[in-house]
Amino acid sequence: MASSSSSSSAMNQNQNKTNNNNTNTSTSNNTNNNPYDGDDTDDDDDILILRDDPLAAPPPLSFKRKPKQGGIFSQPSRLLTALTGASNSRPQSQPQPSPRQPATGGAPTPLERISSTAKDGAPQDWYVEGPGRRVGYEDLTAIDWIFEYTKERQRLRVLYSSATGILGYIRQSLDASQVWVVLVLTGLAVGLLAAGIDVTTDWLGDVKVGFCSSVDGGAFYLSKSFCCYGYDDHSKCPGWRSWSTALGITSAGGVWFIQYFFYLFLAVSFAFSAALLVKEYAIYAKHSGIPEIKTVLGGFIIRRFLGVWTLITKSLGLVLAVASGMWLGKEGPLVHVACCCANLFIKLFPNISNNEARKREVLSAAAASGISVAFGSPIGGVLFSLEQLSYYFPDKTMWQSFVCAMTAAVMLQAFDPFRSGKLVLYQVTYHSSWHGFELIPFVLLGVLGGIYGGLFIKANMKVAQWKKSVTWFPGPVTQVVIVASLTALVNYPNHYMRAQSSELVSNLFAECSALVDDQFGLCKTGAASAGTIILLILAAVLGFFLAAITFGLQIPAGIILPSMAIGALTGRAVGIVMEIWQHNHPNFIAFRSCEPDIPCITPGTYAIIGAAATLAGVTRMTVSIVVIMFELTGALPYVLPIMISVMISKWVGDAFSRRGIYESWIHFNEYPFLDNSEEMPIPDIPAGQIMTRIEDLVVLTATGHTIASLTSILAAHPYRGFPVVSDPHDAILLGYISRAELAYNLHTSAQPPRSLPPDTEAFFAHQPLADPRTTLDLRPWMDQTPLTLPSRSPLHLAVSYFQKLGLRYVLFSDRGVLQGLLTKKDVWYVLNGAEETRRTGGGVGGGGAGGLDGIHESGITRENGDGERAGLLSVGGDGGVLDEPPSPGADAGSIL
Repeated sequence: MASSSSSSSAMNQNQNKTNNNNTNTSTSNNTNNNPYDGDDTDDDDDILILRDDPLAAPPPLSFKRKPKQGGIFSQPSRLLTALTGASNSRPQSQPQPSPRQPATGGAPTPLERISSTAKDGAPQDWYVEGPGRRVGYEDLTAIDWIFEYTKERQRLRVLYSSATGILGYIRQSLDASQVWVVLVLTGLAVGLLAAGIDVTTDWLGDVKVGFCSSVDGGAFYLSKSFCCYGYDDHSKCPGWRSWSTALGITSAGGVWFIQYFFYLFLAVSFAFSAALLVKEYAIYAKHSGIPEIKTVLGGFIIRRFLGVWTLITKSLGLVLAVASGMWLGKEGPLVHVACCCANLFIKLFPNISNNEARKREVLSAAAASGISVAFGSPIGGVLFSLEQLSYYFPDKTMWQSFVCAMTAAVMLQAFDPFRSGKLVLYQVTYHSSWHGFELIPFVLLGVLGGIYGGLFIKANMKVAQWKKSVTWFPGPVTQVVIVASLTALVNYPNHYMRAQSSELVSNLFAECSALVDDQFGLCKTGAASAGTIILLILAAVLGFFLAAITFGLQIPAGIILPSMAIGALTGRAVGIVMEIWQHNHPNFIAFRSCEPDIPCITPGTYAIIGAAATLAGVTRMTVSIVVIMFELTGALPYVLPIMISVMISKWVGDAFSRRGIYESWIHFNEYPFLDNSEEMPIPDIPAGQIMTRIEDLVVLTATGHTIASLTSILAAHPYRGFPVVSDPHDAILLGYISRAELAYNLHTSAQPPRSLPPDTEAFFAHQPLADPRTTLDLRPWMDQTPLTLPSRSPLHLAVSYFQKLGLRYVLFSDRGVLQGLLTKKDVWYVLNGAEETRRTGGGVGGGGAGGLDGIHESGITRENGDGERAGLLSVGGDGGVLDEPPSPGADAGSIL
């Protein structure tokens, strides 16, 4: 044992001597040859040129366990240290930070990157191996989830290692509270905006038929409900005046014509104004916004989609569009508004705004507040975000969603926009239960809801494809005017369609015993109810076609409320039929369970079950719809019928297509969204049959480049990145460099202070004789540790990598030799049927498989021999290099 200890001691001494020699040698070499050291012996010109070198790295982090310290009172000097978190003296062995290298734990450098240590404690050399430095993401590109979360872990490591003492704990608490501040502010803003939108929409919708005069203390800016506040029968309200009355027209024909004219004129004016706002100020304010939100939360960059102008335009355009009376709703767009508010407050905190992964967690939580104020359903909003929107939804995000949704609901309740104590206009309460025989009509409503959902999605997609394929069709503003005119012409003769959708749904849901003013004639009995049934069915059928051509126009428009209105119209008609049947045949065997002198059938419950069924058929949601409907009604006994109808509606709708309306629009717009929860059929083939093979790739070799040659490669190929190999013969995979990082380096190296000429040598591998002052080393900007798979790996494994890890690309290598590349866009084409997309789209906007991360032709495109290079994710038609490459700090506003 003694000899062993002696041998070990001798070996350790020799090893220490060797390490010291190596250290001295390395220091000597760096002193003589490395101009990055800023040594006093260097020329002043070299120091000035290299002072702001972007390749300068801060001191590496240390993961060594700190020595255990005593209490704060063990030494007098430690009391101040515990309070301030800073040491009053610096050890002699700790080097002073240089002016261009901040000390560990200071503010992060503009170039956010990952630091770690090797196994032996030595700092990891960025020129040897690492994930690479990054610049801001370009528009219409995917984020690197792994890199973003690793960057966040390093930030927290720096924070917790440097924050000691009471002030350190305060810093940690303030850092942890930033997310909650954003969510609370978002909830308050969303509640305020929702209240304003509700009040303004209600007023503008009533202006189409009349106005509030100054009689009885009224004012023009008041809606009919506020103008006639306190009157049970609004027809006896002296303050509200119709347009025909204001013009002094008394004849029946003249009154009808004047009212029709003002309704048509104002409806078209509101729709035209909304379309013009969207076209001139924020094009991303159009449509529902939920398909794009799903894509953004899945890791896609869409600049200006959540910007300030988008928020303003969406809010104003939504008020005008809903007030026009078109068959659209505000529920979906409110989710977009909520995310815009959250993104606005995120900018206040760089720790969140500079990390795309954390930003998406906050946006997922903020989306719940939109549904919370739209339906008055905070829990339903959380489940909606979980079931429909979020790509990554950990437990902490659910708790954050709950807080944001609750705050928004409390804010809306405080404003009470309807002065009724209700969060939404169509919030009702039922006092009766249901009977066993009613399950049959409930099942029928579920079937009708699934059929409606399947047919509506097909009709809406056919209209969208037809408008995209024809060239003679008018512009988007003209389309809105045409549809608004047609809608107003059809709506006015039918008083069910003439009313605002929220007011219509409120009356359809209500019990007759709770209605004081039956303005729609829903509570008629006997033979008079036959006309009511016909008008209800006619309104549902016409609403189906009008909603199919409205959803997708260039205005803020949702589909949730129109679907609920159509389902409520159908359900109310079925409920009235059942009520008449039971009234005329009370001794029928199915009705014997009814109690005497108590209404056996409540048509309003059929309306809400029909609304839930149609909404499930269109969106294919299940749990969140049941909870939303339960929170709307507060009737626990009706949860089971709603669940049954929603389940059957989803089954019937899935028989048409497994995609809901939002997934269909994602597929139509060819957004690279891979749902990690959807069970999609994946071909049982090796990934090598789908990947882009190396002979079809544009790859970069380790050496033999100049700045001019790399610039010409970027100009000739519009791909998002390039694999790097050792040489054309061996093709040993060295890494992968994205287009953004390569363009940024080529641009900055040619600018002061370096000002390298175009013939400067550039390389991706270690060159021992290269002078760093006259060459361009691109290794720090190359991902030298990309995820790789063997080429014979099953496609299912590769798809799981993309779905679960949110990857942008996967490289395939066999024994280190590059074999091919597979991008997120390739996987999207495989899972969504690329051949069908090409046939229907005619090759226009195909979203090339090489559009995302630098591939030339995928295995799919090779089958047809057509390369798709001008797709959604292409940089530009000419593929040129950006004149102003994104700066390292551009990450902060990447989705604006």
